[in-house]
Amino acid sequence: MDEQALLGLNPNADARYRQRAMAYFEQLKESQDAWEVCAEALAKGIYNDDHVKFFCFQVLEHQIKYRHAGLSGPQQQLIRETLMKWLQCQLMNSQPEKPFIRNKAAQVFALTFVMEYLTLWPKFFFDILSLVGLNPHGVDVYLRTLMAIDAEVVDRDTLHSPEDTRRNTLIKDTMREQCIPNLVESWFHILQTYQQSHPEITCQCLEVVGAYVSWIDLNLIANDRFVNLLLSQMSVEELREEACDCLFEIVNKGMDPVDKTKLVESLCQVLQSAGFFNVNQEEDVDFLAKFSRLVNGMGQSLVLSWTKLAKAGDVKAAADTLQAVEGKAPLLLQLLVHADDDISANIVAFCYDYLHVLKQLPQLTDQQKANIEAIMLAVMKKLTYDDEYNFENEGEDEAMFVEYRKQLKMLLDRLAQVSPDLLLEAVRRVFNNTMQNWQTANFMEVEVAIRLVYMLGEALPASHGAHFTGDAAKASMLQEMMRTLVSCGVSGYQHTSVSLEFFETVVRYEKFFLVEPHHIPVVLVAFLDQRGLRHSSPKVRSRVAYLFSRFVKTLHKHMNAFIEDILRQIQDLLELAPPENGFPALLTSDDQLFMFETAGILIVHGDSAAERKQGLMRSLLGPLMDAFRLLLDKLSRETEEERQAALADCLSHAVGFASRTSKAFSNKQTVKQCGCAEVYRDCLQTFLPALGCPVQRGPLRSSVRSFLHRMIICLEEEVLPFVPAASEHMLKDCEAKDLQEFIPLISQITAKFKGQVSPFLQQVFMPLVAAIFEILARPAEENDQTAALEKQMLRRSYFTFIQTIASSGMNEVMASQGAENIERVLFTIIQGAVDFPDPIAQKTCFIILSKLVELWGGKDGMVGFPDFVYKHIVPACFLAPLKPTFDLTDAQTILTLSECALTLKMIHIKRGPEFIQFLQQDYLPSLQVTPEITQELCQVLQQPDVKVLKNYIKAFFQRAKL
Repeated sequence: MDEQALLGLNPNADARYRQRAMAYFEQLKESQDAWEVCAEALAKGIYNDDHVKFFCFQVLEHQIKYRHAGLSGPQQQLIRETLMKWLQCQLMNSQPEKPFIRNKAAQVFALTFVMEYLTLWPKFFFDILSLVGLNPHGVDVYLRTLMAIDAEVVDRDTLHSPEDTRRNTLIKDTMREQCIPNLVESWFHILQTYQQSHPEITCQCLEVVGAYVSWIDLNLIANDRFVNLLLSQMSVEELREEACDCLFEIVNKGMDPVDKTKLVESLCQVLQSAGFFNVNQEEDVDFLAKFSRLVNGMGQSLVLSWTKLAKAGDVKAAADTLQAVEGKAPLLLQLLVHADDDISANIVAFCYDYLHVLKQLPQLTDQQKANIEAIMLAVMKKLTYDDEYNFENEGEDEAMFVEYRKQLKMLLDRLAQVSPDLLLEAVRRVFNNTMQNWQTANFMEVEVAIRLVYMLGEALPASHGAHFTGDAAKASMLQEMMRTLVSCGVSGYQHTSVSLEFFETVVRYEKFFLVEPHHIPVVLVAFLDQRGLRHSSPKVRSRVAYLFSRFVKTLHKHMNAFIEDILRQIQDLLELAPPENGFPALLTSDDQLFMFETAGILIVHGDSAAERKQGLMRSLLGPLMDAFRLLLDKLSRETEEERQAALADCLSHAVGFASRTSKAFSNKQTVKQCGCAEVYRDCLQTFLPALGCPVQRGPLRSSVRSFLHRMIICLEEEVLPFVPAASEHMLKDCEAKDLQEFIPLISQITAKFKGQVSPFLQQVFMPLVAAIFEILARPAEENDQTAALEKQMLRRSYFTFIQTIASSGMNEVMASQGAENIERVLFTIIQGAVDFPDPIAQKTCFIILSKLVELWGGKDGMVGFPDFVYKHIVPACFLAPLKPTFDLTDAQTILTLSECALTLKMIHIKRGPEFIQFLQQDYLPSLQVTPEITQELCQVLQQPDVKVLKNYIKAFFQRAKL
């Protein structure tokens, strides 16, 4: 072997040696027989260096995995001999190989097994077992090989080709017939022999049993001899976790429901008599987590058996199984309420299924009712945060508790389905007791008491949150709890979790305030002071900003008396934070969006006269406009890029805030009624100059464009004078993304104002089209996916724009562009319909062509257009579907084909018999279509039913493509 190259296998070798080692590896892999030196090195144990041994196995692995079929008989024999000689060396060695080498060897054994077991090496297991006997080094490799075979042949998480799946099934069938009983026997002896001397080998063997039990005959394992051995290992500290997992796999195996119940019950009896059910006396939480998973598996298996038996109408067996399920309830409760959350989480699924069983029973016994109540109390207890929870810096442990809480919430929802009255009463009891002495209670008790009230909102169904109408008992209980919540002073509790829970609950039950509006002022004060928007925690302030906007949206009608007071109190929260200010603002810009929206809603929906509303809106937006002018001036003079970006960011926020206030208006009518149109016009005049700013174009254009979209809704035609100048700026030096975002704006204007904007569109049409063509024509690197996608999206936007113009009945926009330009545009539409394999764009193109035929294809249409129809549109309708990329099995493509058929129909409507004659005499014969099919197609075209035509066209092209 190339000793120099082998030096490069050491992770600490320098790059030159490492490169040489890689090249040598490739050389050995690809050579017909050079790999044999690696086989020799392994068989004779020539090298002591672990990296070289690993390397030799890798070379061997490559031969078996990718070149096995091409090896000669003697070469395949050499691989088998090499593996067995290597294994024999392991038996002699005083020290085993490193685990990473043993694992790689096991992989190579497993690959050889998969390739040769059915043909060349049927005695694979027999040979290995007779060689290793009970030698611990040999047994270790044997067990690792079994796990590697499981990964190759059985593991359901691995994706296999149909061919591999068939082979794997055959391997398992052959193993069941020929060697599984012998393997099981070997496992039994290994477990028996090594449980004292080599716990790690025993654990490995338990893992093997657990992996194989899912597909071998269960009777080989689920018998007294084997199960007693496993149960005895449940009492050995080093083995019991693996033994638990092994029993779990046995219990999980699919089998007849009656047999499954018997198996689980016999296991439980033994476990109980061995004292495993005394959970409270066990201190090893890792073992208890495994045990909890085992009990969960047993419980779920019993529930599944009960479901099957009840469905099949086997009353006696179902009753026995239900009794078995009930028998596990005390153990279930002990594990569910355990202080360790992992132990508790592992039993939740069984608990959920058990409640589902109770829900289906016609009547509950006293014991079952007691179990429900016990589960309820356990869930309430386990929902509680512990002292270690870090609210300021939430890490992995916190995330796990949040996930666990979600599981408990599912249990609570299920409890509500089984016994809503019981749940409501239990929550009320906990809530009232806690609220009576919240000042002295721990934060976790106060938080969970409010949290439970919050959770009732989802657990107890009510359409659109109408919890305070309908069921009188439920409504009065919830009302009483809400009354307590807002009046007992708990909103002042000094802990972020309690503050958040208070506001979340207030907003979840906002409909309560429609029933008892006199509580609104108290809650408003809490929102506005240091309990809410001015809380010391940024997390609370941020969430409260959003919740406040929701609260105001629902209840603004009841706030008329406080509007100006609220606006005064939040004034400093509505200031635009300048980028150079070193002080952190109370709210982030995202939070401020909610505050501006809230301010807008309060002003617009208040009772004051239009003049007052205009004044309030101006005092809200005026400071934004002033700041905008100053910052824009600064930006145009700023040279440092980082500062430019910060200023542009700030300017974008200002535009975004103004835009957000307009959400309070539904249309132009409301803007006029409030006298606010003038303020928004001033905003437009202030913001539009930003489009001419030479730096930071992207963010500025994006925010001003969004503002224009809003203003088209709020100001309608009053926006039109601003559009030409804005468009001119946006078309200057633009990129694909800019245009893609600009086209929807023009399309919105076109669709909304139609004829009113015709002169403007005639003027902007060609500059816009030219900008699009210029970007589409730019060369891009062949495998630049991003650029290709951007072009595809831009092409789609362009066709959508043309479609909007055509379908808004403004054919004069295109007609006025001069013959050359019109022709250029028309050819791009033909090209889009035929040449680009993008069914979405193709569909749009056929819709445009159909519309243009309708507008210009008649007797009094555009001069020369009928000629274009016959030369280009008709061929497009046939050439596009004949393309190999036009996939007639794809749903989107079929929609394109429908539009194609409608285009042909429109040509017939406009040109009549002349079109039929053209198809019969000129066009279809040029495509070698037979006279019979030509006749057929022309008849279908002349029928009034479009559906018949669509179906015929599909069949026509399916035949043509055969």
